[in-house]
Amino acid sequence: MISSTERLNIEEFQNDLINWFKAEQRDLPWRKDQDPYKVWVSEIMLQQTRVDTVIPYFNRFIEKFPTIEKLAEADEESVLKAWEGLGYYSRVRNLQSAVREVHETYNGTVPDTPEEIKTLKGVGPYTAGAILSIAYGVPEPAVDGNVMRVLSRILTIWDDIAKASSRKVFEEAVRQIISHDNPSFFNQALMELGALICTPTSPSCLLCPVREHCNGFMEGVQNQLPVKTKKKSTRHVELVAVILKNTEGKYLIHKRPEQGLLANLWEFPNVEKSNLIKPKNIIQDYLKNDFDITIQIDKESITNIQHVFSHLTWDIEVYTGKIIGQVKEENNMKLVTEEELLSYAFPVSHQKMWKGYQSILVK
Repeated sequence: MISSTERLNIEEFQNDLINWFKAEQRDLPWRKDQDPYKVWVSEIMLQQTRVDTVIPYFNRFIEKFPTIEKLAEADEESVLKAWEGLGYYSRVRNLQSAVREVHETYNGTVPDTPEEIKTLKGVGPYTAGAILSIAYGVPEPAVDGNVMRVLSRILTIWDDIAKASSRKVFEEAVRQIISHDNPSFFNQALMELGALICTPTSPSCLLCPVREHCNGFMEGVQNQLPVKTKKKSTRHVELVAVILKNTEGKYLIHKRPEQGLLANLWEFPNVEKSNLIKPKNIIQDYLKNDFDITIQIDKESITNIQHVFSHLTWDIEVYTGKIIGQVKEENNMKLVTEEELLSYAFPVSHQKMWKGYQSILVK
């Protein structure tokens, strides 16, 4: 590891990288200023999500919650609704929890030391390093997948980036080569290089501003790096769901548990399929046995939805139907009008169900 950085002319590398970033950086809304709160929100949104997807969400979120105080005082339902569609909802719950701590403990000012900022919920080493370096100019590493890929090639680091232990290797590398004069641009430039030039497959080496510093390119091994073991195969789950309406034109929605996947989001009633029972019967039995709700389901399903998580795939067969009799509404089971329904936060898969249902109504 030390030998890799020793082969690097660090000062020239820093200059070439930062000058490229100054000239070529993308015009992104969170780069308009160095507001620590905005940097924080953007970094949480960007985890496991593409930049192009994040931009409109970021703009809407900041318009709705422009300050730490506004987000700290917001109710969870409105925060989840603003996040709806981004996925990984624990991110925004942790963000709001941490923002409340900043509001109460730090008088609304995001901490500017590694020791304090890392105590905030959901703020790991990467997010801490990104906020500290970008917003406060503190020379802390911000090592994500992009940065590990870039540095594995430049410094020919052969550690498996899929292993948690490898992050320490890359953090130490950044500490050795980071610009202390401009850590903000240095870290952002590494991320930008990974996003635009040093891509996972077919890196654009001939366009790279630091090609002459890249050991991987010089040795012709850039396509072999980074080393990354494959993830375990995803689990497939088959579900049956139903969009139900009562005689007053209200729809039945259900709130997911407070813990676990998609916690506290709303959804249409659904249950895992069984090889022994027909899909229509299993959803009828589920609602009758668990909620004492009697339903009548239409003959044919209206659509099939597939939704892929990082570790799981849902295949959902969707029906429509009507409610027979009364529904005892509880905190986790509600009847809502179409207008009210639109104010609740739903997972992407259930938004797709609703769109499929709406398209049928239009016909």
